[in-house]
Amino acid sequence: MNLKIAVLPGDGIGPEVILQAKKALYAIGEVYNHEFVFEEALMGAIAIDKTGNPLPEQTLNLCLNTDAVLFGAIGDPKYDNNPNAKVRPEQGLLKLRKELGLFANIRPIKPYKSLLDASPLKREIIEGADFTIFRELTGGAYFGAKTLNEEGTHASDLCEYSEEEITRITHLAFKSAQNRRKKLTMVDKANVLETSRLWRKVVQKVSVNYPDVALDFLFVDNAAMQIILNPKQFDVILTENLFGDILSDEASVITGSIGLLASASLGEKNALFEPIHGSYPQAKGKNIANPIASILSAAMLLEHFGLFKEANVIHQAVEKAIEFKVVTTDLKSDSKFGTNEVGEFVSNFIFSKDDLLYFNNDNVHIGQSTIV
Repeated sequence: MNLKIAVLPGDGIGPEVILQAKKALYAIGEVYNHEFVFEEALMGAIAIDKTGNPLPEQTLNLCLNTDAVLFGAIGDPKYDNNPNAKVRPEQGLLKLRKELGLFANIRPIKPYKSLLDASPLKREIIEGADFTIFRELTGGAYFGAKTLNEEGTHASDLCEYSEEEITRITHLAFKSAQNRRKKLTMVDKANVLETSRLWRKVVQKVSVNYPDVALDFLFVDNAAMQIILNPKQFDVILTENLFGDILSDEASVITGSIGLLASASLGEKNALFEPIHGSYPQAKGKNIANPIASILSAAMLLEHFGLFKEANVIHQAVEKAIEFKVVTTDLKSDSKFGTNEVGEFVSNFIFSKDDLLYFNNDNVHIGQSTIV
């Protein structure tokens, strides 16, 4: 398979973790005879600094004319700490989602057995948890009309949804549930919000097409509590943009590190893959950022194009890295390994996965080599 991939490293640790994802895809291409052509472009704070635009037209055109987008992270403290900034990195990401029609964000949540004690939650609570969050991505308050009066004392953000917007992601979520444990939980605030009542109405309407999937509903405040109290009860969670943004980050604590979680953003024609962590500017250039989420985003890219065997090899490589404790300090405080070393281990495993004798556990632990 030949794929042209737009690469948007972005800000902070974005370029460092994206490099490791590219290493994994290069190794997959070599081993399985695929060709991945990467073309990089500016986005985020670095794009503002160089062009004045968080999403330059050249970048957008590239993304519209490639098979997929591999994205790093955006954000910079000089914008985060300035509420009066008129141009912000996040505007570029929101525009990209809208222009590419990326209406569905998919975030798998599943802890690794050897990292169960890394989570702040008790082992008995999270062991066996395995669910996916479907977050609507191009509607709601993030994209509604925004107002601020001249005095700067009154503001509003309009939350809007149409039946069509709700229907298209609901079908995706039900189809996913059919291939999992056949349970879908709709999260809303239907006791207060009119948009949530529309969500319930539409989801119930769509559900008749999937009689094999059990459907239930939770208010978002209760769902936030249940994710911590009993995450094993969930299979597929479906929710709107704002609620999904919050709940998916909350759910990241189950795995022990936000640096482990990948995501896919899908539209009718386009697809973007990214780690869910931010730009983490404090770690920039220090070789300490966890690249696993970015590497797993590359695996989701492969799955999107039906390359399930290849994606599974990346998952095996990540599991082996965690087993051998070739991880960054967010997962093991005294780790001697950094961003680059984790990426090298994963790509080396891909090249040599059929002969595990090449992996020497002792050498890995003392930091001498990933392959001997």
